[in-house]
Amino acid sequence: MSNVNGVVWSSSPPQERKYRRFQLQYPVRLKVCHVDLIVEFEAVSKNISICGLLLETSSMIPQHTPVSFTVTVDGRELDRPIRFVGEGKVVRVDRKPGREVFAIAVECAQPIQQIDHYLEATGS
Repeated sequence: MSNVNGVVWSSSPPQERKYRRFQLQYPVRLKVCHVDLIVEFEAVSKNISICGLLLETSSMIPQHTPVSFTVTVDGRELDRPIRFVGEGKVVRVDRKPGREVFAIAVECAQPIQQIDHYLEATGS
């Protein structure tokens, strides 16, 4: 790496993503479990891949915190809302400059699933 005019340049090639990301903005309901306390947060997705998502929320969630989430996709062309569920951990937290908004990156342990498939698998 070199530092030219205050800008850091890397000599290594750009890092490739494991999974393709889609710029999708949908409501997300986050659950954070800590000891005997479950806290729920509202967020909006900024981008989603099969094994993670980037969220914006007004609540700060510390890095390494385990979370579960539900993403609700609704639109005119859909007969009904579709919900996707996942679990993972917070891998990055960035505060948006000048705003009380946080960008929260969540990495999933397993691929995100449509909730109908999840309910069928659990027998609910």
